[in-house]
Amino acid sequence: MVYTVAVTSQGQVSIPIDVQRKLGFKKNGKASLKVEGSKIIIEPVSDFMSLKGSLESSKKPLSSTQIHDRFSRYLSSKNRSSE
Repeated sequence: MVYTVAVTSQGQVSIPIDVQRKLGFKKNGKASLKVEGSKIIIEPVSDFMSLKGSLESSKKPLSSTQIHDRFSRYLSSKNRSSE
């Protein structure tokens, strides 16, 4: 399907709602824009947080105590190296 959309004085265009739904654009989401010759390709960009859990790991996550201990050691070593 072909749509004709207006381009504002600031260079903005509106993507028709049925196209947004079909392609999975989210309200206040992000889009990537690529220029190929005389064409513009606009695609929705996934929210970073939606990727949570998409990568598998064989390691157990660190506890808050472990994170605190490691960060404290990191800061201690950083302070020693700057002396």
